Parts: sequence; C-alpha cells; structure tokens
Amino acid sequence: MRDPDIRALVRTWISGWAVSRGSAEPVDRPWGWSIDVGAPVGEVGRHVLPEPTEAEVRELAGTTTAPTTWLKLFADDATVRPWLDERWRLDAPGFLMTAPLTPERPEVPAGYTLTTWERGGVLRALVRTEAGHLAARGQAGLAGPAAVPDQITTAPEHRRRGLGALVMRALLSAAHERGARTGVLVGTPEGRALYTALGWTTHAPMASAVLEPARAEGWAEA
Repeated sequence: MRDPDIRALVRTWISGWAVSRGSAEPVDRPWGWSIDVGAPVGEVGRHVLPEPTEAEVRELAGTTTAPTTWLKLFADDATVRPWLDERWRLDAPGFLMTAPLTPERPEVPAGYTLTTWERGGVLRALVRTEAGHLAARGQAGLAGPAAVPDQITTAPEHRRRGLGALVMRALLSAAHERGARTGVLVGTPEGRALYTALGWTTHAPMASAVLEPARAEGWAEA
C-alpha cells in the first residue's frame, strides 16, 4: 500500500542519502528534487520524483542528455517503462521502507569483530574476521530525527551468517544514541527480505532508470 505522506518520506530519504554519499544538497523542483552527485563512475546526478506523472517523466526523460543521470521514480517498473524512450535502461527496482529505532547491543558472532564510528554525519559499521579480512560493512546518513542506512554489503564468502543484520543493528543503535528515532531506506529486492525480517515496513516501490552513455550518444547523433 502506498503511504499517504510519501513525499515527506522520500524527502527524508534523500536528505540522509545525500549526507551518506557526500553529494550536493537536493534542489527543489516542481515534481520533486534534483541532486548533483558527481560520482566518477556510474552517476553524475539524479532526479527524484515521489509521485511521478506520465507528463512529468516524459518531459524530464526527453530533455535529459547527460549520461549516467538517474531517474528515481516512486512507482513500479511496469507503470513507468512506457513513459521512457529507448535511451533509458531500467535497473533493479527498489522499495521505500521505514522502521522505528530502538537501542540495542547487537551480538557479534564468534570469529568476527565489529567497529563503528561517525565522521561528518555519516555512521559506519565494519565487520572483519579475526585475521582482519573484510566480512561486511555499511553506513548511514543522519538527517535530523532520521537515519538512512546505505550500501549495506556482505562479502560473498561470509553471507548467510547474520552479518548484514549485525551491520544494520549496529548502525541503527548508534543512530538512536545520536537522537534519531526513525530509519528510512530504499532497499533492493534482496535487501527487502532482510529488512522485513528486522521489522521494517514497505511503503512504496521505486523504479530506477539510467541514461546510458552509448544510448545518449546515439540520441545526439540522430
């Protein structure tokens, strides 16, 4: 079910995401927000539409020419695909999710160590083996009373050992200590299963579309 206050939830998400990624502050647009990202690979910027309409998406998609610009559209893939021209590639869908934050002391499995720290409004959690090898990691951007977990990953050889859940619990507990009371994120289909098991609630789907370099160049030559 779609949340009636979807715009406010999305605004909270992009606020914490921008802190986590060190991007520019989101800029208000009639249809949502634009964010300058400037990542050296993969994303020059993104346009975020919390309640996309066909007219808005067609106009924005049709006038965008910068490769690796992303559209984050809070609707399902089947709805937005007909609104995009052939230059745009749909990536894996996402899901906007929230959860209340509570203080807890996550238990670290035997054979691993957990380190957490904060710098510049970004919380980080790192799980390593006793030999110092990376096992799992993640971070969260703080946005007032909310925390936005981001880039939660587990090394392939260490999966299915509860390390992703450990990272999440460590980040959210640290965020609670700093005054945050709500977690907001956009999870992948795989991540959604983990977050649901941890008590997160899904509010809306999100379609992700990227303007690929080769397709952008082809459009310019036409």
